[in-house]
Amino acid sequence: MHFAPVLRSEALKVLTLRSLCGTLLAVFAVTTAFSALAGVSDTSDADFDPLFMALSGVMPGQIAAIAFGAMVVSSEYQGNGIRLSLAAVPQRGRWFAAKLVVVAVSALVVGLLTSFAALLAARAGLGAAADGLTVGEQVRGAVGCGIYFMLMALLAAGLTTLFRSGVATLSTLIPFILVIAFVIGDAAGGVTEFLPDQAGQVMIHQTHDGTLGPWTGLAVTAGWSVAALLVGAWRLRGRDA
Repeated sequence: MHFAPVLRSEALKVLTLRSLCGTLLAVFAVTTAFSALAGVSDTSDADFDPLFMALSGVMPGQIAAIAFGAMVVSSEYQGNGIRLSLAAVPQRGRWFAAKLVVVAVSALVVGLLTSFAALLAARAGLGAAADGLTVGEQVRGAVGCGIYFMLMALLAAGLTTLFRSGVATLSTLIPFILVIAFVIGDAAGGVTEFLPDQAGQVMIHQTHDGTLGPWTGLAVTAGWSVAALLVGAWRLRGRDA
C-alpha cells in the first residue's frame, strides 16, 4: 500500500472524531484566553518580560496539545481497533509514520494559529508595556510556540505507543511537566533546563540567562520527542497487536 492512502485514512480519523477536534479547539481556546488574561495583569515588576507575558498561555495550553497527541494513538487501542488498522496496513512503520504526520501537521497548524492569536490578544491588553518587543522577537516567539505544541503532541504520541494507554501517558507526562521542574529545581541546579518543557519554553522569553537559547532549547525538546517516538516505534514493531 502506498503512503498517500494511509495518510488520508489517518487524517480522516482525526477529522471525524469529535473528541480529537475538540482537543485541538481547546489548545486554541485555553492558550488564547490565558494569554489575554495575562495581558491585563500588573506590569510594574522589575523582571517583567512582555514576550513571556504575552505567550504565557502556552503553559496551560500545552496540556491540551499533550492530550491530543495521546488521544490520537490511544483511540487505536480502544476496542482493539489497532488490529483492524494493522490488518489494513500490515507495514507497521508506514502506518505509524502516517499517524505521526497527522499529529505533527495538525498540532503545528493549530499551534501557529493559536500562538499568533494569543500574542495579538495579549498585546491588546499590554498596550505600551509591550512596545519594547521587536517584530523579530514576536515572530520568533509565536513560531516557536507552534513548533513547541507540535513537539509536545509528538512526545505524548510516542509515549502512548510505548504504554499502549492514553491514561498512563497523561498521568505520567502532565505531572512531570507541571511539578518535577519545580520540585527538583534547586537541588538539581541547571539540569532542569534540559527537561522537555523547560527547554522548549526558552523560546517565549525575550531574554534568557541559562545555557540554552531559544532555538537550542527547542532542539532539546525535539530530542525528547524523537527519543519517545523511537521507543514507541520499537514497542509497536516488537509486540502483537
